Amino acid sequence: MTNKAHILVVDDDLTSRVALSGYFETEGYRVSEAEDGAQMRSVFAGGDVDLIMLDIRLPDDDGLTLLKEVRKQSDVGIIMVTGRTDEVDRIVALEMEADDYVIKPFSPRELLARSKNLLRRVKAARVPAIADERVLSFAGWSLDLDKRGLQSPEGGEVRLTRGEFELLSALVENKGRVLTRDNLLDHLNHREWDPSDRTVDVLIGRLRRKIEVNPKDPSLIRTVHGIGYVFTGVH
Repeated sequence: MTNKAHILVVDDDLTSRVALSGYFETEGYRVSEAEDGAQMRSVFAGGDVDLIMLDIRLPDDDGLTLLKEVRKQSDVGIIMVTGRTDEVDRIVALEMEADDYVIKPFSPRELLARSKNLLRRVKAARVPAIADERVLSFAGWSLDLDKRGLQSPEGGEVRLTRGEFELLSALVENKGRVLTRDNLLDHLNHREWDPSDRTVDVLIGRLRRKIEVNPKDPSLIRTVHGIGYVFTGVH
């Protein structure tokens, strides 16, 4: 997979862009570069990009605008990259369905590991399962653990980001059990999170908008105040 995966690095800083591209090329990936939104669109139009590493601060369109634009047309993996530590940027990026978020300066080895995990998810979503599918059902919905897909009661496919899938899987597999935020964070790719991290709340909000009849009065994913969340599985 790694020899074929195509990564698009979007960063207006030449030094950072070249260094990152060179690192991933030595790891066997095919890498394209873009310094702004116009160049990104040109490369992405080729239709074979598997993962975008997208800087938030760009000279023309900002990264969040480009993220929103891409998400309207593609399930490509997207890792947002920024030099700012502002939590607001991270929360907004997650709300807009970025798959991951890293802050400069970062460890290239860590970014490589995150990229590999994300590319596996992208590849799995594109390849049909051939046998023994593991499917969890609730309230007419079907969650396919192998294809990492979600099907609505009406039969439509609902896109899930990596974080949304991992969180929903944990909730459904622990139906009726109250899970704390720490419990749920443990299911998110085993990453280290800040104790004040709002990632779980953001993902819960996104899931509710996708699966609840009334996201403002949820029945499937209930809040247990002061503790965490419980999945009822019933509308």
